[in-house]
Amino acid sequence: MRVERVPVPFDGDGSGEAELTWGQIGIWQAIARSGESRTMGGLTPLPPGVTVEQVVATLRSVVGRHQALRTRLVFTDGRPRQSLAASGEVVLEVVDATGSDPAAVAAAVQERYSSVPFDYEHEFPVRMAVVRTEGAITHMVAVYLHLAMDAGGLEVLIRELASDPATLPPVTAVQPLEQARAQQQPAALRQSAASLRYLEHVLRTVSPLRFGEPSELRDPTYRLIRYRSPATRLAVDAVARRAGISTSPVLLACFAVALARAGASNPVLAMLMVSNRFRPGFAESVSTIVQISPYLIDVADITLGEAVGRAARSTMNAYKHAYYDPDAQDEVVDQVVADRGEPIDFSCFFNDRRAADRAPSAGPEPTADVLASALSRSSAHWEDEPGMPRQKLYLHVDDDQGSASSPAAIELTMSVDTRYFTAAETEAVVRGIESVAVRTALDPDTPTGVRGGPRLPATAVAGADTGEGGAR
Repeated sequence: MRVERVPVPFDGDGSGEAELTWGQIGIWQAIARSGESRTMGGLTPLPPGVTVEQVVATLRSVVGRHQALRTRLVFTDGRPRQSLAASGEVVLEVVDATGSDPAAVAAAVQERYSSVPFDYEHEFPVRMAVVRTEGAITHMVAVYLHLAMDAGGLEVLIRELASDPATLPPVTAVQPLEQARAQQQPAALRQSAASLRYLEHVLRTVSPLRFGEPSELRDPTYRLIRYRSPATRLAVDAVARRAGISTSPVLLACFAVALARAGASNPVLAMLMVSNRFRPGFAESVSTIVQISPYLIDVADITLGEAVGRAARSTMNAYKHAYYDPDAQDEVVDQVVADRGEPIDFSCFFNDRRAADRAPSAGPEPTADVLASALSRSSAHWEDEPGMPRQKLYLHVDDDQGSASSPAAIELTMSVDTRYFTAAETEAVVRGIESVAVRTALDPDTPTGVRGGPRLPATAVAGADTGEGGAR
């Protein structure tokens, strides 16, 4: 397999050094704890006729436009700072498939880009390649360091990569250097202080334990289930339409009830990944602004409809308080743990990766027969080595728009620590989310089935890796 390295010089507005942004600090904490570069990206087939020169022009354009792609780290007394270059050079690799399947070659390039650690001080945070077979470009591969952008930033970049660089408007969204400086100003520091007061309140009231004792005292291993549920999509949309809210709190209510029914500590605590893109100037920013925030809900002795109402309020609280200095957050966590004399388990995560508005789809109210038919089309797929943060439970939520032969669905991708969840228990959680969603759509006056009771004792292990930094 022959690889040609094509230099791509760039230039753009802005240069200088600053502290890391709060989003960057969170990702750097995760990198430092795991020892692995955190990356984003993927591969895509290209239409016939795309040339290397066109891809070079596109790469030059996006790197010049977005400061995050021109930013590396410098270390002062071991502490990282961001350093923005006004000009420089990145590389486009042209990989000849030489008789191999070009899709397989592209997948191998993506694996190499994702697995080889970035050189944070000397390498710009973008790796890009095209695959060539018999002189024609067939695939593009792009992998980005998570320090440079989060999923929302990647969405913005993907749209630009599909556009003619000459047609793109000037960048007006907040860029990392500006954001880092703004976060040292009084308004941002007040927001951070409010977020940390909310965190402290949650930590002083929540049970320290999430999932009880491990079934075995051994090193952790992980299992992943992908659960595709057309019924959840129909039911959640119906409940959200009826309540006049986003689908996110509906899913969070179903998640909390399913977990509590499965034996998790109630009130249920989950760490939410919050995009922060609802904040002024952030919506179109190619940068890392996602942060985690605790979501706490008591689902005992209430109806499913009441759980949805509580979830809407709890979700809003979590979103509102997801903008803070992670170093200051660590100090709050350490102080609360010291005051309580017991560690607090942060190992339950919920990451809704769907479109930002998450509004319910329009449509008729689903009948019991329609939902029963949709339930028959649910499917589960297992993987033994999930490429996800190592937590006791980590759930991704995605939309699957379906096809002519497959209805639209919610896809639940859940990784678990097998010391705490058997295969049957894991599947029971994702099927439980589906079951709660369907029952809420059909009869919101149904009790959750969760009874209030004494809190579990403190046996959780402190120091959980959040996968995005922040609370440990």
